[in-house]
Amino acid sequence: MSGFLERMAAASLERVTETCAREPLTALRTRALATPLPPPLNLQDRFNLIAEFKRRSPLLGRIGDDDLVGRVTAYANGGAAAVSVLTELSQFHGNLDHLTAAASVLTPLAVPVMRKDFLVDPYQICEARACGASGVLLIIRMLSGTSLVEMLDCARELGLFVLLEAFDSDDIARAAAEVAVGVPERSIKFGRSAGTPRPDPGRGAQALRADPGRGAPAVLLGVNCRDLQTLEVLPRRFKEVANLLPRDFVWVAESGIATPDVCAEVAREGYELALVGSALMTARDPAGVIRTMLAAGRAAT
Repeated sequence: MSGFLERMAAASLERVTETCAREPLTALRTRALATPLPPPLNLQDRFNLIAEFKRRSPLLGRIGDDDLVGRVTAYANGGAAAVSVLTELSQFHGNLDHLTAAASVLTPLAVPVMRKDFLVDPYQICEARACGASGVLLIIRMLSGTSLVEMLDCARELGLFVLLEAFDSDDIARAAAEVAVGVPERSIKFGRSAGTPRPDPGRGAQALRADPGRGAPAVLLGVNCRDLQTLEVLPRRFKEVANLLPRDFVWVAESGIATPDVCAEVAREGYELALVGSALMTARDPAGVIRTMLAAGRAAT
């Protein structure tokens, strides 16, 4: 694990310890399960976007504005399949109040919200559900095999979809080996020969329209092209690892998705979702940017 992830994991664990002292896991779990079921992830087309709200980036510093309600509403109006909300405080200036606020706006619009953070304990997944989230991001290399399974089990119990984040071939292999249990009744097949199209993306969308509380929720596999040492984005990584990705997962391209052309490129490689953050936070018309990106990605498929 990189120094950056180690620091984030340590800070995350410290926050869990402090919060758990105020509200024990049993009480939080009860409160989370009493929360109304959030909207499920529903992928309607061959290419979709997860739009992200974050106040700060470690690389870019402060980005965007503080108009969370206006921006996430614009994301929904632009056609985002889900909205990711950064809740990490030290590097991203986020908190759980942002997640709650986004969920309160988007739930009536049937747009799911995902908690994006450096999660290390099932307690934090319970927090996400209690705040109205429909999903969580889990970084594979931050979690041991036992911890990863425990986190997936917790998300499944609470009806939350999971975006598993991989950085390299080792992460992808772990996802295939340890997470196959999270994709019931679907055989995991590895790789594809050059020029071989992926199965109809509709199969992914159909299989992943799990209704939280009535079966296994979605487990997505994301590739983050950011170099963990320099924090530089390396878009070529999307293509480099595409042949390694289990083809029965829905693939998500993360980081460095800044233009419609990049959306088209990753769509041609077989990615069915792109997570877009900074490009939308700095856009004057985020809804229009989303529409343009979606159009480019869908045309490329």
